[in-house]
Amino acid sequence: MGEIMQRKKTSSVCIGNVQIGNAAPIAVQSMTNTKTDNVEATVDQIKQLSAAGCDIVRVAVPDMSAAQAIKQIKAHKDVNVPLIADIHFDYRLALAAMESGVDGLRINPGNMGDTEQVAMIVEKAKQRHIPIRIGVNAGSLDKEILAKYGGHPTPAGMVESALQHIAILENLGFHDIKISLKANDVPMTIQAYQLMSETVKYPLHLGITEAGTIKSGIIKSAVGIGALLAQGIGDTIRVSLTGDPVEEVRAANEILKALGLKEYGPTLVSCPTCGRCNIDLAAIAVQVEEKLKTFHKPLKVAVMGCVVNGPGEAREADIGIAGGKGQGLVFRKGEIIQTVTEDQLLPVLFAEIDKLIEEEQ
Repeated sequence: MGEIMQRKKTSSVCIGNVQIGNAAPIAVQSMTNTKTDNVEATVDQIKQLSAAGCDIVRVAVPDMSAAQAIKQIKAHKDVNVPLIADIHFDYRLALAAMESGVDGLRINPGNMGDTEQVAMIVEKAKQRHIPIRIGVNAGSLDKEILAKYGGHPTPAGMVESALQHIAILENLGFHDIKISLKANDVPMTIQAYQLMSETVKYPLHLGITEAGTIKSGIIKSAVGIGALLAQGIGDTIRVSLTGDPVEEVRAANEILKALGLKEYGPTLVSCPTCGRCNIDLAAIAVQVEEKLKTFHKPLKVAVMGCVVNGPGEAREADIGIAGGKGQGLVFRKGEIIQTVTEDQLLPVLFAEIDKLIEEEQ
């Protein structure tokens, strides 16, 4: 699959066995919404995220019980993805999470106490080869930076905040760093990442923070993350949604697939319908979409409403249908294989999809 853009060159870090940056495949991340010290529930959610195509999972570490629970989570036979500990303010939680075997940290070193305490984190991170993500959010910028930029978050202010945190780590001889600069405002986020990409070579973690519910959040994330990826900016991504984090993973992978950056499961091509359509295409397309969720192989399926665009689109697909009045055509690899009545379109299409999957295994 060809990429549509030239990726910007960045340095490389490894989160467990997943490389980030330096032209490595763009990694998909998500975050559990369970209580981390509820080991059973957290492991179950990590399994679901991994099955959906998540490469790296972040867990919240608000207290010592959560930090210590990471050891049990990491040791579980069903947890095969790297884990990142999300920590704020308390350096002791970072130390405990690393002792528990976490693969990465998300901290802001300027908020973790004095230099000596940050040095303790850095020393252990060096020993264990644990990268640190500096995560700057527009909503929590330092008061001095806000004052400097007119009292409101700005892309330049976000970058300046990140550079301050970076300097703390660099002065301690630590360079296994990745950076995020997230805002709820999409243009601000895009501008901040563009500026940071021109300023440093550390790998960038993309996302629109607090993007919203599944419907609105996916749109905002696709616009913001997609615009940056199309410029070659970004090494790992998270779609932040209110709700089931599995939906974050699916959306992130669909963004990468849409840009030609990843093969991820089947692709459904369906027309928007018009007055030429004589079948209930919307209902058919929904049923086909549900069917395709059960497959992981890259497969292109076309569901078209008439013969104007239908045969051409279906010809480009692995399998497809084009509707007519009370009947339709079934295409496979560009060849018409059957003309069937409308009520047989779905059963025949599903049977051909199953057959195609079996043949390619």
